[in-house]
Amino acid sequence: MPFTNSLRFISPLISPSFYSLRRVVFASAEASLLSITAAMDSNPSSKLVLCGKSSAENEMAKSLKANNTLKLPNNGEASIILQSEIVESVDEESFNVELYMNSLSTNQFGRFLIWSPRLSSTHDVVSHNFCELPVGSVCVADVQFKGRGRSKNAWKSPKGCLMFSFILQIEDGRIVPLLQYVVSLALTEAIKDICNRHGLPYIDIKIKWPNDLYLNGLKVGGVLCTSTYKLKKFNISAGVGLNVSNEEPTTCLNAVLRKLSNSAYQYQREDILSAFFQNFETFYDHFVNQGFQTLEDLYYQTWLHSGQRVVVQDKNEDKVVESVVTIQGLTSSGYLLAIGDDNQMCELHPDGNR
Repeated sequence: MPFTNSLRFISPLISPSFYSLRRVVFASAEASLLSITAAMDSNPSSKLVLCGKSSAENEMAKSLKANNTLKLPNNGEASIILQSEIVESVDEESFNVELYMNSLSTNQFGRFLIWSPRLSSTHDVVSHNFCELPVGSVCVADVQFKGRGRSKNAWKSPKGCLMFSFILQIEDGRIVPLLQYVVSLALTEAIKDICNRHGLPYIDIKIKWPNDLYLNGLKVGGVLCTSTYKLKKFNISAGVGLNVSNEEPTTCLNAVLRKLSNSAYQYQREDILSAFFQNFETFYDHFVNQGFQTLEDLYYQTWLHSGQRVVVQDKNEDKVVESVVTIQGLTSSGYLLAIGDDNQMCELHPDGNR
């Protein structure tokens, strides 16, 4: 198949545009989950509350505070506080650290927590302090004003949104691009688990490749994974944003739940985060030891794209020729695999811009 300048879905639920075969672009036409902001760039001292699941992890928190180890990017100031030192009542809208820790039952992920009521970016905190934190550490913020998206976009994240970033290490660089799919899948399965546990109607969150989450045709979440290579390992920071109680700018889980059920239950960020890590830890073990193929069937049940028909526009000098391809699944390297009506295969790559 010749070089392609653009693609579009014929009749999809979501309508992205693409560029070509070896250099194909995936660009969403939907509005972003979080609106771009240039405001609030001047950040006063950020409060970082540290807490661990075990006594050993709480001792690490004490050490990090005593040595003033944690730093913010761009020489930002951080006030380090231990969860055990907080005596005043916490705002009801704030993340409930105790509730989260009591519901968590993992061996590694999510057990060391950094919480902040207001932060520039959870992703920047874990990335900047990667070597000081135990693998599996997570940073959660009630509000962040320089959240990160693809292509270094900055997004404002309001109250009611679950915003967190966590760290892990991978030795095999070939599987690093697939990690974002494991994160997305663990999040959708966490929502299902909570529905089952509380007898709630099924909330049908879908994965839009490569890293967005959609509900009823609207974007409600996204995943961002970044990595650096050091000492023969990839240091990965994985960030997630999910609309839980904030109905703007699109919709949120609780708004949809209220339309489906008379139950008094409302999704809580703490429950979702603990359920996420419990799913992720299981999926990650399969992923690292057996490969992503062990999760593919479940992933395809959750994504939007199986069998979608795409119009391909091929540019050859001054001529534009259209052909049609059908999405088949993922390639071994994690890109979209499609087949044309002429039985030629093509690989679709994200552009990273939207």
